[in-house]
Amino acid sequence: MAIRPAEQLIHKAAWLYYAHGLRQDEVASQLNISRASVAMYLRKARETGIVNISTSTQLFTDDVMARKVEDAFGLDAVWIAPENAYLADPSTDIAVLAASVFLELVKKGDRIGVAWGRTVYTIADIMSFADLQDVTVVQLCGNLGAPYSYRPDQCTMEIARRLNAKGLNFYAPLVLSTEELAKSLRAEPVIRDQLAGIADCDLALYSVGAVDADSHLVKCGALSPAEMEALRSQGAAGVIAGQIIDARGEVLDCSYNRRVISAALASLRAIEKRLMVVQEDTKFEPLLAAIAGGLCTHLVIGAHMAERLLQYAEAATKKAS
Repeated sequence: MAIRPAEQLIHKAAWLYYAHGLRQDEVASQLNISRASVAMYLRKARETGIVNISTSTQLFTDDVMARKVEDAFGLDAVWIAPENAYLADPSTDIAVLAASVFLELVKKGDRIGVAWGRTVYTIADIMSFADLQDVTVVQLCGNLGAPYSYRPDQCTMEIARRLNAKGLNFYAPLVLSTEELAKSLRAEPVIRDQLAGIADCDLALYSVGAVDADSHLVKCGALSPAEMEALRSQGAAGVIAGQIIDARGEVLDCSYNRRVISAALASLRAIEKRLMVVQEDTKFEPLLAAIAGGLCTHLVIGAHMAERLLQYAEAATKKAS
């Protein structure tokens, strides 16, 4: 079974204390909690068998893997949904876990930035209802045409509805026909202020898109398959909030990006908690690009993706040495 978000501090405290050998005061400092809390968490870890691998194999194995991914990539928190062979669509477990994680991360008075796509809409669709006070959900990028599913405005407003929060949509297209028109629209006071306010968000929820024929940008008609292939040859590695990034997690220098109405990557990086959820194993390279660009602090993935990340990190370490 997957580790519940509420158990994360217990597992992380146990990992730092037993695996890394930190003192209790050092654990307290790293997790920003009191030493008394550390002692309590370690006691709970012993009582529940978290630190006893022989009596908690599945739970602790997945948790160890999560802690290793955190250590390898410098992430604040990682949650791993285990592989369930009985599910026709294993990615469902990832979405269920992500919805729970998201609700744990949202606090009273938060401002939340939301992107778009199937993963985000699935999370919104299965999320439990919560009556949170003074929460605002804002759209991170412009909108798409009406026929397309999983639009940014749909994702934003559905999450706002689930949280009983205020929703703020972008009343601008995602992609403009010319660079000049996009530049002028970004300069409009309403759009300018909305884009500038994204850096004030406390939490962002998004996935990272692929750069192939199955990309949402291709399916929604923003780019043709040939145009996407040309961008791949120029170094395109992933899609964040409608923008194409390279392998370093930086905005790719291309006409398409100059025609996009979306939050600047610097604004996304300014958000304290950047929750990225990746369901598909095909998004390994896009995920690496997002992590490299500092666009992810909190991550929800499946066990197979976690294994691939650790293998990649191990190979990179060996190559560097």
